[in-house]
Amino acid sequence: MPVRASDDVLRHLCRARDHADRHYDQPLDLEQLAAVAGISKYHFQRLFTATYGMSPAEHLSRRRVERAQDLLRATNLTVTEVCMAVGFSSLGSFSTRFSELVGVSPSEFRRRYADGAPRIPGCYLFMAGLAERYPPAESASEEKPSGMARA
Repeated sequence: MPVRASDDVLRHLCRARDHADRHYDQPLDLEQLAAVAGISKYHFQRLFTATYGMSPAEHLSRRRVERAQDLLRATNLTVTEVCMAVGFSSLGSFSTRFSELVGVSPSEFRRRYADGAPRIPGCYLFMAGLAERYPPAESASEEKPSGMARA
């Protein structure tokens, strides 16, 4: 019998999906997403898959590949830099998943779809990313914000 989520549970699932969409570049696992939804991880897995037609891991993987496509089209980052920037920890798994979803390798995708447009230098992206996450401290004596270290 298919699992049907109530409106209340759908809000919780949506909260977890939105969290994954916002934090796609960070290591996320089933337990973390289930905790955001406030549901046990096994129940969360079943409800998420029944509701969205894919597992939480597949959703996260697709989100990462979508962002990688944007970066490959618009930046001068290497494929390895893009892989790491979108949250994959292995170039091999990134290339395999990218090829499965897009139909071509990341390098081939860049050749086909970058259209020779001027690319945003990667250093600007990394600076902008750091500036968004960690605003400058008002004084040098202040402590660093919690969560500065990334695993």
